[in-house]
Amino acid sequence: MKKYYLILSLVFLTSSFTRKELAWVAIGDSITYLNEHLDETGNRITKGYMTRVTEQLPYVHYVNQGHNGWTAGKIASSIETLGLVKADLYSVFLGTNDWWAGRPLGNLADYQRSTGNATVYGSFRIIIDKLRNLNPQAPIILITPMQRVDFVYLTNFKNNAFGSYKPKNGQFLESFANAIDSIGRYEHVPVVDLYHTKGLQIKNLVKYKRLKDPQTGVYKNYRYPAFIDIPFNPETDEYPYPADAIDKTYDGLHPSDAGYSLISRKLVKIIRQYH
Repeated sequence: MKKYYLILSLVFLTSSFTRKELAWVAIGDSITYLNEHLDETGNRITKGYMTRVTEQLPYVHYVNQGHNGWTAGKIASSIETLGLVKADLYSVFLGTNDWWAGRPLGNLADYQRSTGNATVYGSFRIIIDKLRNLNPQAPIILITPMQRVDFVYLTNFKNNAFGSYKPKNGQFLESFANAIDSIGRYEHVPVVDLYHTKGLQIKNLVKYKRLKDPQTGVYKNYRYPAFIDIPFNPETDEYPYPADAIDKTYDGLHPSDAGYSLISRKLVKIIRQYH
């Protein structure tokens, strides 16, 4: 009889510590997409934020719905053809490409009234409505854009963009982050506010930008904000972010290992609450 109770106790203890598997669909742009495409970073990163989350929470299994270069508007317009599946958890990490594309941000009323895909607020309503349709009980985590400095694509220098220190089309990137936060508060869903996260401030994104001194033509390492007004010629100049310039990003925009680690820690803290 004692042996029977001992076995029963062991079964109970084992079952009580067995976690239910949790399916996670991560929707995003290149910052999400790169998790499965490390070669496109020149292997400057070793793992993205989803891999890092699942290493800490092995019962979580993710589906990567990151789309390189896409805006929230493009996600919304393609929402029925993306192959989104029913999951236990969804995250939406978008906005930086909407800002750079100059898409109208709109206002919370566009979200509340489902005014359509003409504004970023309206795009988010389409996306969130789809996720709620797939699984009304599934938590949705919203992730704001990070700050960004001058981006230069590693394999195509002509693909470059200035940072969030100035407006694009009359809009600051911070406004997009604040918009996503306002949607989260309206919907009572958690928001990972990367834009205002300590450690991801614009000064921490790269250690320097290597550019030619306009007076001498000699390459110098310029720290932010000294490099803002110094020209970069994609036709003739060297890549401005050597490996030792990497800080929280490896190219001014996309997270480095240190950046992805910070993002994953914030997500792990939230996801643990849903299990």
